[in-house]
Amino acid sequence: MVNYRVQWIENGESRTSAVSYDLPSAEHRKERLEAAGATEVEIVPVKPGE
Repeated sequence: MVNYRVQWIENGESRTSAVSYDLPSAEHRKERLEAAGATEVEIVPVKPGE
């Protein structure tokens, strides 16, 4: 199983999700972040345990 994290820019600071998501959940999180005004939102695959 592949896990994903979400990275984005908020108030000029780079942020990364503290939890790993499956792809549908990561896409949903990305949509919510963009609606809240975050920029450069990316879904990044991570290895298990990262």
